[in-house]
Amino acid sequence: MNRICQSLRHPRYRILATTAPESLARFLAADAATGAAVDKATMDKLVRTNKVVVFMKGNPQAPRCGFSNAVVQIMRMHGVQYDAHDVLQNESLRQGVKDYTDWPTIPQVFIDGEFVGGCDILLQMHQSGDLIEELKKVGIVSELLKAEEAKQQDDKAK
Repeated sequence: MNRICQSLRHPRYRILATTAPESLARFLAADAATGAAVDKATMDKLVRTNKVVVFMKGNPQAPRCGFSNAVVQIMRMHGVQYDAHDVLQNESLRQGVKDYTDWPTIPQVFIDGEFVGGCDILLQMHQSGDLIEELKKVGIVSELLKAEEAKQQDDKAK
């Protein structure tokens, strides 16, 4: 059976992409055989498996498109733990997430079960600082924020 998600460890940032539960993996494998898109109830469960969930091409260790790679890099900069689902491993999952969000492109990012957008929107949020705020709302403190606060403390100490 194909692994839907992969683990990634980075020396500076801890990023975690977990493996889908066996029952869900079996369901997705069965759906792949029929070619039917994953249903809404299954998508509801998938997007709530972690505070941050990413549907991407490839996996965090080996993104298979530039946009998915950009999302992985943004998550890495913020030190976010997230579930990653490789839509290239399962056509029903790929179509299911597109139907679920009514958004035609991959990657797709969810925070606290809510669809945030794709690469362009995540990049915009990162550049504006909105991503730090959205992560904070769900109890995730960005590594970038921690680094900035540490720098401010160092500056005060001097």
